Amino acid sequence: MQKVLLRSGALLLSALHTSAAQSVSANAPYRDARLTVDARVRDLAARMTPDEKFWQLYLSPGDRDNPAHDYSHGAFGLQITLGTGAIPKGTSAARYHASRINSIQHYFVDSTRLGIPVLPVEEAVHGLAREGATTFPQAIALAATWDTAMMSRVARAIAAETRSRGVRDVLSPVINIANDVRWGRVEETYGEDPFLTSQMGRSFAEAFERLGIVTTPKHFIANVGEGGRDSYPIDVSQRFLDEIHFPPFKALITRSHARSVMTSYNSIDGQPATQNRALINGKLKGEWGFTGFVISDAAATGGATVLHLTEASTATATRDAYDSGLDVVFQSSWEQHRPYLTAFQRGAVRDSVLNASVSRVLRAKFELGLFEHPYVDVDSADNINRSVEHIALARDAARKAIVLLRNERQTLPLNRAKIKFIAVLGSDAAEARLGGYSAEGAKGISVLNGIREAVGKTATVRYALGAERLPREYAVVPAEFVSSTFESKRIAGLQGEYWDNNRLDGAPKLVRTDTRIDFGWTLNSPARGIPFDWYSVRWTGRLQIPTNGSLPTRIGVDGNDGYRLYLDGKLIIDNWHKKSYGVQLAPISVARGSVHDIKLEYFESTGNARVKLVWDAGVPRDWFRKIDSAVALARLSDVTVIVAGIEEGEFRDRSSLSLPGHQEELITRVAATGKPVIVVLSGGSAITMSRWIDKVDAVVDAWYAGEQGGRATADVLLGDYNPAGRLPITFPMAEGQLPLYYNHKPTGRGDDYLDLTGQPLFPFGFGLSYTSFEYSGLLIDPATINPNGTVRVRCTVKNTGSRTGDEVVQLYLKDILASVARPVMQLEGFTRIELKPGESREVSFTIGPDQLQMLDRDMHWIVEPGSFRVLVGASSRDIRLRGEFVVQ
Repeated sequence: MQKVLLRSGALLLSALHTSAAQSVSANAPYRDARLTVDARVRDLAARMTPDEKFWQLYLSPGDRDNPAHDYSHGAFGLQITLGTGAIPKGTSAARYHASRINSIQHYFVDSTRLGIPVLPVEEAVHGLAREGATTFPQAIALAATWDTAMMSRVARAIAAETRSRGVRDVLSPVINIANDVRWGRVEETYGEDPFLTSQMGRSFAEAFERLGIVTTPKHFIANVGEGGRDSYPIDVSQRFLDEIHFPPFKALITRSHARSVMTSYNSIDGQPATQNRALINGKLKGEWGFTGFVISDAAATGGATVLHLTEASTATATRDAYDSGLDVVFQSSWEQHRPYLTAFQRGAVRDSVLNASVSRVLRAKFELGLFEHPYVDVDSADNINRSVEHIALARDAARKAIVLLRNERQTLPLNRAKIKFIAVLGSDAAEARLGGYSAEGAKGISVLNGIREAVGKTATVRYALGAERLPREYAVVPAEFVSSTFESKRIAGLQGEYWDNNRLDGAPKLVRTDTRIDFGWTLNSPARGIPFDWYSVRWTGRLQIPTNGSLPTRIGVDGNDGYRLYLDGKLIIDNWHKKSYGVQLAPISVARGSVHDIKLEYFESTGNARVKLVWDAGVPRDWFRKIDSAVALARLSDVTVIVAGIEEGEFRDRSSLSLPGHQEELITRVAATGKPVIVVLSGGSAITMSRWIDKVDAVVDAWYAGEQGGRATADVLLGDYNPAGRLPITFPMAEGQLPLYYNHKPTGRGDDYLDLTGQPLFPFGFGLSYTSFEYSGLLIDPATINPNGTVRVRCTVKNTGSRTGDEVVQLYLKDILASVARPVMQLEGFTRIELKPGESREVSFTIGPDQLQMLDRDMHWIVEPGSFRVLVGASSRDIRLRGEFVVQ
């Protein structure tokens, strides 16, 4: 009872204190909307305690459901979920989310000393990443539309849904240059070209900023490194950064007025991006005059201590990050604030730096009007999210994004009058994957259902799985099948003995029970007191063979080298050396329900360890039968549609660009039937196709097409929509060509390999149509300009086919002679136009200093005198018209 009374008394005192504080500050200048933003910022910042300032510079996912999380000093913002409870019956997810954000906002406005509103934050790469929002095509698909007007419409729809819930900052868009298609995050980008990325990124950001939502272009800078690996260190020239990676960020900051920027995880020239003074204070805040706030990627600030190893402690990492220009630390949980707060409290961050960062954050909150209008009308969330208009827009955007890569003998569009039986194959045909950063629980229309819906009763659609993207060949041995003995009692799991050396030498440092051997010790060690890069482990116990289901025929280890596996005292796998990573499985012959002694020994001497005890019990071994069934179905059909997909995502880079699993075998087997075969690709990056492309009739890239993707794909396959998407990335023939992008600089010898051409499978800007287009009448006026002048380029495009369709007219420039090497060609203009059969239209582009400027030998941006070649066409390799003009 005494504890209850004490707690009640504390709550009462807190309430009285808050009430008094609020009444004192009610007439404070910072609450007066008539004053300038700068005046309000100065007044509020002067009233804040050091702890209150820190919390305005700290972001984490969360809400106020956990009473242990103390937000009494305020917060920069929160990534607010819908919570763990059930949404009340009759309430939409959008309305419920808006209500939760309002409630949390009420707390910060009414119950903290200064009443500073929180900034609700969320991801919105291709739709608000929360339940009940419309899911549009993934970013790379939106780039494939080559349609900035469409991008603007989609962005306005996402922004409207976002604002209706009270979210006022989106951690989007991703404007990194995807110049290596092995990178797992290509799907989140707008492709390989700085100009296309800038145009799409601007269309996105402007829609949000106009609606009073902070955009956070990311990741600053160059988030993909050698080998296409995510967040790999970047050691490139300043020229390469200035010419390729900086332009989209500069465009969004100086022209679209993005109010935030997110740094990347990687290091640049040896300095972590979160504390890279030359990048943040130098380039971003200095040269470009950025007045918004800079935020770290999630948990990236501490990367200097545990990844890059450039800092001895979190305190020094915090100090150097803020000294370098970082404003907001973004961590993965509320609890992770402690070392950063401690660093602040011990004076690691200078007052002048602290006040500058706080002022940037407060300025954004005042500019957004959060102090006057912190809440939203929850009814609007109901009306706006997933509206009929937005769903229709998702379908239209998906159709515009689809790229027709191959169409032999005019297989597409399918002739409804002649097609009576359609076979649809592949796991992606039924799954309707939406891509990364999609709302949890979001569902889409699959290609299978889209085709069924489109053909209705005019044709029979039959489905077979055929092949999966990642068929399982083994699985981690489940906890219920391993046991050990402790104090004469049988317990679940194996006994693990851990040594702080790599020789199993002496007495173990730790003994514990591990229920499953499924570990990935990368930056951490197995336990406290054991070095993360110098240890050994022995697991012992008993292995129970299942009494039901399939028996294991193989058992082994999936992990880094340095292991030995014993069964019934016999060494069955001896891999006791350090070399690489792999899977080793040994054949076993066991009886149902039998019990066996098992021992696994492992050592690590460099860190970054993975080790799993695996077997093939319960893993289906019938992939070949699934393909046989699919082939049989294809033989009975008039045409087969195979939907094939790839695996990728954040920190899921690919070493191979071919279709994973047994999908390629499925394609070649079905193609061998002699029936027409159409392959629909599902994914967010390039795919190699040399093994099968010449055997199929048509290839369509549908990307991750959003929730209406299945309907959009059916529209294209059946001729209800004429495809006009264009590739925003280059598709190589083989991984050995990578990195391969169209706007490289001239080589010192040639492009080709001994065993392969240097040309792509499909070039940047490529895409086919169901109609044809003719280009003519190139006019360049004037023929000579001064360095500050502009040139108008005009040409005529005519639809010479029999169908209405869109053409994407692309303009490239080539600097014929320059003081430093320039790209062989560079996109500087594009437009998407619709033409009816026989219709012609004049297309015009304006070329000025922004398109002509270059970095000279002294790293100054200038327009050099000389001749420039104009290349106009349907892709970077399909140039239809060319001419020249001179800068004098």
